[in-house]
Parts: sequence; C-alpha cells; structure tokens
Amino acid sequence: MQELTNLTRLSLNQATIDSWDARAAIEGCLRTGIPSIGLWRDKVAKTGLAETARIVRESGIKVSSLCRGGWFPAATAAERQARIDDNRRAIEEAAELQTAVLVLVCGPAPDRDMQAAREMVEDALIQLLPYARKHNIALGIEPLHPMYAGDRSVITSLAEANQLVEKLDDANLGVIIDAFHVWWDSSVYEQIARASGHILGFHVSDWLVPLPDVLLGRGMMGDGIIELRKLRHAVDTAGYHGPIEVEIFNQSIWNMPADQVLDLVSKRFLAHV
Repeated sequence: MQELTNLTRLSLNQATIDSWDARAAIEGCLRTGIPSIGLWRDKVAKTGLAETARIVRESGIKVSSLCRGGWFPAATAAERQARIDDNRRAIEEAAELQTAVLVLVCGPAPDRDMQAAREMVEDALIQLLPYARKHNIALGIEPLHPMYAGDRSVITSLAEANQLVEKLDDANLGVIIDAFHVWWDSSVYEQIARASGHILGFHVSDWLVPLPDVLLGRGMMGDGIIELRKLRHAVDTAGYHGPIEVEIFNQSIWNMPADQVLDLVSKRFLAHV
C-alpha cells in the first residue's frame, strides 16, 4: 500500500488540542505546515463566528469540516424542531466558514425506542437537505461505535449510514468514516466500497488496548491496533482523496505542549496513515 509522503491531506481536527481556540489552532497549523483544519462549533462560538471566518480567509487555511450538527431525536415535537433549527444555524455557520461539510452526530434515543429515534433522524435529514443545498453544504453522517448508542448516536455502523444515504439519494448527503468508530466491523471494507461517491471525510486516531476511557480514550496513530493504512487505502480506492482529519480525544495528549502534539501528529500521520 502506498505511503503518504507529505502533509497535503493532513487536517487537524480542533478537538485534538482542546486548549486552543480557533485562532491558536489555525496559527499552529500554519506554523507546522498543516494545510487544513476541522473546526468545532463551540470553539468557533467562543472566538466569534465572524472573527473566525475572517481568520480563516486571511490565513488561507482550508476548513475540512465543521463539527457538529445532528442530535436529532427528542422526546417532544417542539424539542425536535428546536434541534432542526439549530442545525439550520450550523449549516449557515459552515457556509460562513467556507467549508463544504457539516459533520452530523445523529444523537441518541430519548427513550428505549431505537427505531423511532432512527426515524426521527431520517425525518430531520429530509427537512434539512433543501437548506443544505441552498447553502452548498454537504451533510456528513458519522456512524459512531456501538458503545455510544445509548448516549450519542443511534447510527452505529457504516452500513446503517450507507443505507440512509442511499434511501434519501441526495447529492448533499454522505458519510464521514472515522477509523475509531468503524475499525472493528467485519464488513468495513465492503461498506467503504459501498460508500464510493458519497464519502465526505475520513478521520483517524487509534484504539488503545485496554481502552483507557470510553470518551477520552483515543490514541495517537501507531499506539493502538487499528490498521489505519489499510483503511486509508480502502477509502482512497473508493474515490475519496480529500483531507484526513486527525481527531483525538485524550486527556494525556491534551496535557502535552500543543506544538509538541502537532509535531507528533505530523510524524505519525506519515508513518501510519
């Protein structure tokens, strides 16, 4: 499998360095030669949407995605509508930040009815897609690992995400493939091939053994057991050649000096992705 020989496709997901605001993260990427960044809405809000958009424009950095939209299921119709309205704002923010992709973490069931929650996800997407088209934003469904089914997303496999994309059949809807969430799946390579033509992003980190924490347990590439290069090759073969976001939630990494993290990210990206 062909190795990556430069950082052209590397994108820093802002979550990897939790202490940095949008300005610091963008400036850090520029210092390190990382050409893209994945921004988070909460951090953009702290800096200010207009100010962050100005920094993006003046820096010339590419925004690979905005995270996150979604969180669609809710106990009442009013709550569901409020979440759809918030996703419309997220689409507007993505357009202002000059990214093409809004990442969706679809949300958990408000009760025990998983199927009803999945139907709420589908209904919300149907309502949002015309607005996304109007703003030239693609909505990327990110299936999460099944351990997050109870508190973060009822979409827990790439097969489910592919099925939803195929059913709605809209050019502004696709999938985000995060290695941490899909590596375990016996059908992952079949599903990556199935996703050809609607892959909107590829995220990498590593699965540590034992997993130190459910949420903050992601490892630096090369420190775990995920066959990252094989997954990247499959994504490439499926036709995705866009930015690859390094997205790591890990307190030990957050405690490191930020520039040291960027240097390590760059080296491990070339060595293992």
